[in-house]
Amino acid sequence: MVPEKQAEEAIVSAVQNETEADDRQEEMAINSNLSFKSFLWHGGSVYDAWFSCASNQVAQVLLTLPYSFSQMGMLSGILLQIFYGIMGSWTAYLISVLYVEYRSRKEKENVSFKNHVIQWFEVLDGLLGPKWKAIGLAFNCTFLLFGSVIQLIACASNIYYINDHLDKRTWTYIFGACCATTVFIPSFHNYRIWSFLGLGMTTYTAWYLTIAAFVHGQVEGVIHSGPTKMVLYFTGATNILYTFGGHAVTVEIMHAMWKPKKFKYIYLYATLYVFTLTLPSAAAVYWAFGDQLLDHANAFSLLPRNGFRDTAVILMLIHQFITFGFACTPLYFVWEKVVGMHDTKSICLRALARLPIVIPIWFLAIIFPFFGPINSAVGALLVSFTVYIIPAAAHMLTYRKASARQNAAEKPPFFLPSWTAVYAVNGFVVAWVFVVGFGFGGWASMTNFIKQVDTFGLFAKCYQCHPPDRK
Repeated sequence: MVPEKQAEEAIVSAVQNETEADDRQEEMAINSNLSFKSFLWHGGSVYDAWFSCASNQVAQVLLTLPYSFSQMGMLSGILLQIFYGIMGSWTAYLISVLYVEYRSRKEKENVSFKNHVIQWFEVLDGLLGPKWKAIGLAFNCTFLLFGSVIQLIACASNIYYINDHLDKRTWTYIFGACCATTVFIPSFHNYRIWSFLGLGMTTYTAWYLTIAAFVHGQVEGVIHSGPTKMVLYFTGATNILYTFGGHAVTVEIMHAMWKPKKFKYIYLYATLYVFTLTLPSAAAVYWAFGDQLLDHANAFSLLPRNGFRDTAVILMLIHQFITFGFACTPLYFVWEKVVGMHDTKSICLRALARLPIVIPIWFLAIIFPFFGPINSAVGALLVSFTVYIIPAAAHMLTYRKASARQNAAEKPPFFLPSWTAVYAVNGFVVAWVFVVGFGFGGWASMTNFIKQVDTFGLFAKCYQCHPPDRK
């Protein structure tokens, strides 16, 4: 009996080994398919976060920075870019710290976020209560709403320089329909390839502007008179504030990371790269065209049409589609939570539920097609609070007690080792942005915005359009 039993066990063992080998082969095949899919679709590394931050930070605003330089002058334009870039990196760092604090507290309570994307207003709610949740939700959603509007306006403005047979309002209708397809992108996990391509497109456009401006040379009788008026100066300053305030989606990008704690300095590294795009291009175009930019909010409008310019226009159009998705995705999440569709696995059902978000964005882009001035207005009235004042104030209130500081999930950074220094920097950010960004900037940008409405009217068919250029 023993030999028979041993033989039976040997057969079973062989079958099991063969089955396990088959399972391993099947698992390897699945993993191979998954890894290819992940390479294109499912990102969550620090590199993905860096590409997302850098790609999202500067899109159509790249084309308006020379306009800001003409309002402020070369020196102020350069200095304020560096100043607001560093300030934006600091407040993005604060947002990341508050996210880690919130998540660590919730994990101690055994709260699972398996089918839930954490958002900024939920962080504020968990750390500071429902009043802060309401403030964060109002400012963040309004900013992202108008950020999406700006992308549609920019799409229509840019394509007009390639095909002027249709007016800009008609192009807004068309691109509104195209951008509505972003409802099918589930989350920031799925922007890996888009972020990579988007940054490449922005890089090409920035260096095209720089080289094209130098090749073109200075226009005859070029004048660099800026700054001449306080209204123009602070309008330009708030556009730069807006440029480096693209971190309203920081929490969603962090949540898409496999290890969110590694985010801390990613936005700073992204900003340093963005400086290599914004500073040379804005300075070169302003050097070449000077005060002509005061009447040309879009830098493409002054450069001669050729294959390089058309390529830059097309790449920026694609990138603006990507940036539209970046701005809209948090709004999609909020709406999904309102209608109870956030944990639905069906992409089609979620896409259908998201469509109502696109309609008001589309409508607002048709009402206010003022490329350039709307950037400054949004920067002063919304960005100033959303990504500068609220994060700094929330950080101070979260750690106001000694026990909170002692048990903090993240201690002060190495370059500001004391809590006193952190509070001093946060206090400066709140005071500066409130007085200069919201106060003077709000007055200047709204004055300029109202002037555009008086000049062109609402529902302007073709804002700042010029006679057709069909070379």
